[in-house]
Amino acid sequence: MSEPFRFELLARDGAARRGLIRTPRGEIRTPAFMPVGTAGTVKAMYPEQVREAGADIVLGNTYHLMLRPGAERVARLGGLHHMMRWPHPILTDSGGFQVMSLSGLRKITEAGVTFRSHIDGSEHALSPERSIEIQGLLGADIQMQLDECVRLPCSDEEAASAMRLSLRWAARCRDAFGDQRGRALFGIVQGGALPDLRIESAEALVALDLKGYAIGGLAVGEPQEVMLAMIEVVAPRLPEAKPRYLMGVGTPDDIVEAVRRGIDMFDCVMPTRAGRHGMAYTRRGRINLKNARHADDPRPLDPDSSCPAANTYSRAYLHHLVRSGEILGMMLLTWNNISYYQDLMAGLRAAIEAGRLAAFTADTKAGWAEERAASAAAA
Repeated sequence: MSEPFRFELLARDGAARRGLIRTPRGEIRTPAFMPVGTAGTVKAMYPEQVREAGADIVLGNTYHLMLRPGAERVARLGGLHHMMRWPHPILTDSGGFQVMSLSGLRKITEAGVTFRSHIDGSEHALSPERSIEIQGLLGADIQMQLDECVRLPCSDEEAASAMRLSLRWAARCRDAFGDQRGRALFGIVQGGALPDLRIESAEALVALDLKGYAIGGLAVGEPQEVMLAMIEVVAPRLPEAKPRYLMGVGTPDDIVEAVRRGIDMFDCVMPTRAGRHGMAYTRRGRINLKNARHADDPRPLDPDSSCPAANTYSRAYLHHLVRSGEILGMMLLTWNNISYYQDLMAGLRAAIEAGRLAAFTADTKAGWAEERAASAAAA
């Protein structure tokens, strides 16, 4: 870990940014999409496939890994990179969102949160200091502060209380993180759908001088226009020379629109979850392989894709696998989806470098409309 963590801004197109994050474990080209490896695995994919699809970094989940197999055990076994055979950068979330969304019984205090495991009901405590300790034991290259997440819509008072608690926790996470050369701690901007709270949160976090900043508490059920409005409020108040991460987002359209507003990093379970449920993302739009109209279709998902799952197997075969509940269907569609998301990010990076993001966006959205039209015609 002798090399420092640093971010370079390489090109702009309007508010959109093309950059490069340098870490001791490798470079992260931005805009970047991080496949979600919740429990130390990107579901239904080999690590080699994830890398070959174009991913520079994956996400691991503090909550799930602390419960099973346990952070101390992962450390004894050589760390998460070694354990899952992924020698490239890993970002770990803090565990806060899962505590709020998965734990049936939880209590939040200034000290932290106590909760019961969704696996066996056992009681656990997660403080800002313990969250950072766990992420360090896992060996994460980018670690996230512990924050309190609230679901939208919520009251103004609830949003304000959670945001200010998250700020106090951010300062404690910074102190616990210390000086881990080659690694980074990111703060998380909260504040619900209230611009004044978002601004207060962003400005206070910037004063902590962290290595990067995330926008949290979005993609939790609010309309897209609310999410984009909050990005427009927050992004200009974040440092130009540090990466910006929109947590838990999202659909291809969400990603394109967020990139246009200056976001550099994304993660979402959508491509892997959709693949396990018969949905394929392609340049021609989202395809539901459960639909009977695919039963006799000999065409591949996308003959121009470099991914074998997209350019080799027929839609008829994929339909058969999905309708039969075969594991191979889940594997192939997940492979296709992760590859498509990475191809989308590569296209965005190239468009920003060439100064043609507007044209790329228009062409991309026109392509997505094709499958919608075909589906409507078949209905």
